[in-house]
Amino acid sequence: MTRLSVNVNKVATLRNSRGGNVPSVVEAVRVAVEAGAPGITVHPRADERHIRRGDVFEVAEVLAGLRDRVEYNIEGDARPDLVELVERVRPHQCTLVPVRPGEITSEAGWPADTPKDALTDIVARFHECGVRVSVFVDPEPAPIEWAAALGADRVELYTEPYARAFERGGATLEDSLAKYRAAAEHAAASGLDVNAGHDLNLANLPTFLQLPHIAEVSIGHALMARAMFVGLRAVVQEYLHITGSR
Repeated sequence: MTRLSVNVNKVATLRNSRGGNVPSVVEAVRVAVEAGAPGITVHPRADERHIRRGDVFEVAEVLAGLRDRVEYNIEGDARPDLVELVERVRPHQCTLVPVRPGEITSEAGWPADTPKDALTDIVARFHECGVRVSVFVDPEPAPIEWAAALGADRVELYTEPYARAFERGGATLEDSLAKYRAAAEHAAASGLDVNAGHDLNLANLPTFLQLPHIAEVSIGHALMARAMFVGLRAVVQEYLHITGSR
């Protein structure tokens, strides 16, 4: 079974485009959880262009009584205010994600030549708070080994390249699947659990989940886009059927 974590960033993006509190991030979390989602993800960026700092605390309050069955995952770069936020909220998991200037969304995992010292300290601080740490990486041996050296518990494989390969199909898809299979096996052999995320959707997810060791997938954009037409509860349940995490 692979756990589904519903990323609610896009609800906040729509809300912020108009101002005010509609649509409500908290209401989206409640609907997803009531539909059976075993995980919720937020990514509070420094510019608060979608999830705001206040949202992080409000979602934590909603999930507080559900901690034994719904995991809370906070994503973000290793900036001081994000570290302080994670230490205060103490989610189940923090996923450390690099940020590139001007990016609309994440474009790559952490490079393997990123200096380790500061991140190793952050990982240790999170562990002291009981927070599991996942590190966003490309499906390559070097960054996976780098993540293991930090003391991380998991890697999250960046799956946009897989999504583009799936669209092309044929040998391109087979080569991509082989690459991600090798990455997942390398992570497991390095003592890391494996998450995955970015551009996964109802069409490409079943094929991706044929790979071994995938503990969790985080899905936001595709899930929320479809929810505009068929409803959030229905879409969450579609993804739960694929992942088997109901």
